[in-house]
Amino acid sequence: MAEFRDSIEIAATPETVFEYLTTNEGLTAWLGQYADLDPRPGGGFSVDVAGYPVRGEFLVVETPRRVVVSWGFAGNDHLPAGASRVEFLLTPVGTGTRVDLHHFDLPDTEVPGHAHGWGHFLPRLEIAAEGGTPGADDWQPLGEKPAAPPRTPNREESRP
Repeated sequence: MAEFRDSIEIAATPETVFEYLTTNEGLTAWLGQYADLDPRPGGGFSVDVAGYPVRGEFLVVETPRRVVVSWGFAGNDHLPAGASRVEFLLTPVGTGTRVDLHHFDLPDTEVPGHAHGWGHFLPRLEIAAEGGTPGADDWQPLGEKPAAPPRTPNREESRP
């Protein structure tokens, strides 16, 4: 098993950043289109990220400094629901917060894809927690091609 680490500094208090990790509205502002969270040890953690159903549970909730969740994908044999762990450690830095992310227990083959994903989503957390709007999320997993844009008919095809 492997792990992945990353960090980012956010111009917001740990309390604000914590809300973006533990509330449905906060989490969907930067990660996923749907969330159903019960932020207490043993509580459910469900978020749909680009159509992928991430499922697990909250393992540690220490307001406002640390969140650990189990992480995996419903219906996936390679990284099943709850098979890995993600830790968010929030440390006050000046007037902001340093977020250290540590993703544990990843199969070696999952590290590149998760590194790609976290590299996309952590900056979205920064934008949201600082009061901005990250905008529509167009993230695609590594190796997947985005859907082709709608084709505009040419002049000949447009005629009745």
